Amino acid sequence: MQLTIASGKGGVGKSTITASLLYLLKDRYRLIAVDADAGAPNLGLLLGVEEWEEEREHFGARVARINTGSCIRCGICMEHCPYGSIYVDGEGNYVVNGLTCEGCNVCGLVCPVKGAISLEEVRSGVIRKATTRYGFPIISAQLDVGRPESGKLVTEEKEWAKKIMEELNLEHMIVDSAAGIGCQVIASLGGADVAILIAEPTPASLSDVQRAYRVVQHFREPVYLIINKADMNPGFTELRRWAESEGIPVLGEVPYDRAIPQSMGLLRPVVEAFPDSKASGALKEIARRIAEEILG
Repeated sequence: MQLTIASGKGGVGKSTITASLLYLLKDRYRLIAVDADAGAPNLGLLLGVEEWEEEREHFGARVARINTGSCIRCGICMEHCPYGSIYVDGEGNYVVNGLTCEGCNVCGLVCPVKGAISLEEVRSGVIRKATTRYGFPIISAQLDVGRPESGKLVTEEKEWAKKIMEELNLEHMIVDSAAGIGCQVIASLGGADVAILIAEPTPASLSDVQRAYRVVQHFREPVYLIINKADMNPGFTELRRWAESEGIPVLGEVPYDRAIPQSMGLLRPVVEAFPDSKASGALKEIARRIAEEILG
């Protein structure tokens, strides 16, 4: 099965919970982890990855290039660039800023000189494979600065993970999605068997997890909810009421616990670093329910 863990909002503890669940389930199932936050991958840090065993470059983004030999310096391209990515350098040449160019080709369409502007394919990022300190593999990706294609990077990650699952006869893929509802999240949820949403009891988190839930509904996937920092705002009951109204099962509530930031400083899942903490007790119960009710 493929389980995707999403939140709709950053900072709610999604990667922290994912790392702990992987640690708790690793002895019962043959797992592979996928860090699908290509903009800010951090799951590998919590799982003890110090060196990547294999890296693959991903190409797909396009950037405009101006041929200074053919350019007549009319400035029409700079006037029409919707991203303001064209400027004049110290020698009077029109140049494209490759970090902000989106490859839309507006400049090429308005240029009066045929062939003076072309689109070139550039690297979007890198996809990496490693073995965690706990013995199971992880696939991660790092998006290059200023590059699009984050959704395609995540898709490539998952395809590589599927091949490894076949080669090593692994059972389940657990995907740590990015925050928000952008293309990375959509790619993370596509093809998943189950979505697990993480939220905290605040109005902002409720609003964002509702948006993430609408994305999950598009894929018609079973969905569950974990409430993190559950005792942080005891008067806020709207999160649970919303879950009940939508028929979303709550797998459990994780209390606020100083052991979690301490374990992050140690670069270890809290259930390993502080197994007797309040948060670890709640996470162990959640892992048990996932094993019994979802993974079987």
